[in-house]
Amino acid sequence: MTDQKDVPTQTAQTQTITIDGVEYNTADLSEEARAQVVNLRITDQEINRLKQQLAIYQTARAAYAKALGDLLPKQKH
Repeated sequence: MTDQKDVPTQTAQTQTITIDGVEYNTADLSEEARAQVVNLRITDQEINRLKQQLAIYQTARAAYAKALGDLLPKQKH
């Protein structure tokens, strides 16, 4: 099973990927396995992009909520 820590790493001579604590040289993998490594990389990049986008939207939402709060009539208790 893979998780976030199983991100492929690249060195000067070889590319490796660590899956379940075992490091594999991607050159030694089958073509199908290398294709799955590429899929993992693309998926990880998209997840990171979406996390960044979510952070932007959450910041904007907080600003909108504050602006609305500033516009609402003040309640007397």
